[in-house]
Amino acid sequence: MTHTMTYGHLGRTGLKVSRIGLGTMNFGYTADEQTSRAIMDTAIDAGINFVDTADVYGGIQTPDMAKGYGISEEIIGRWLQRTGHRDRIVLASKVYQPMGLGPNDRRLSAYHIRRACEASLRRLQTDHIDLYQMHHVDRSTPWEEIWQAMEQLVRDGKISYVGSSNFAGWDIALAQSAASARHFMGLSSEQSLYNLTQRTVEMELIPALRALGIGLLPYSPLSAGLLTGALASVAKGNGQAHPDLEARRGQLQAYEDLCHEIGAKPTEVAIAWLLQNPVVTAAIVGPGR
Repeated sequence: MTHTMTYGHLGRTGLKVSRIGLGTMNFGYTADEQTSRAIMDTAIDAGINFVDTADVYGGIQTPDMAKGYGISEEIIGRWLQRTGHRDRIVLASKVYQPMGLGPNDRRLSAYHIRRACEASLRRLQTDHIDLYQMHHVDRSTPWEEIWQAMEQLVRDGKISYVGSSNFAGWDIALAQSAASARHFMGLSSEQSLYNLTQRTVEMELIPALRALGIGLLPYSPLSAGLLTGALASVAKGNGQAHPDLEARRGQLQAYEDLCHEIGAKPTEVAIAWLLQNPVVTAAIVGPGR
């Protein structure tokens, strides 16, 4: 890895994004607005042009949350207006999670997709989202309905590309098959948990993405700090131990010894390992400070 940012195609598309993407789940939660702005300014200066958010971000994320926040999108929207950087970035957001208390304020019905997209556009203070991602699969809504809604958003100029997140390999195959039947491009990317400690996606998801030309966007590439040199950090008395540290102590010791041997930081090795995979488009990093 060098100090010069490199760029790659988002899956099989012609769109180029930085190999490091900025994740903003912490904006409005562990990072206040001033800190969030500083993070985005630093990212732009480093050559990052890919900013990833979701309508639900801005507070603690739980599977059974009653309602999302919209705060991360609002912070990004105000930053875009202040800096004028909208045309310099590829802006990604997500739809699925509950953004209201009503029965149709969640999931992937055509009704919710349209309303959620319009609400995200208002919060982001922009007229289009470059990559609109389905945050989870919705097996209660037919793909014909989902793709019809996405196609309409593309025709209206409100989104440019469609992505998924947290899909299984067979979900990807079903989604792409339905899109192809409609002569629609379908999925450009899939965002999943993937790092040296979490490699389940290698079993079925990555082969499916490779076969279909869909780019992988790994989130939590450093395993929430576990791959940043956690053992050495704890030994020096710096911060709290990661909850999985003891269970993985043997693996981490071998990993950190290897990094020391080759003269590279554990953080660099973890991200470089992801980026050497040809299916991976960009690693999503989400700093809180």
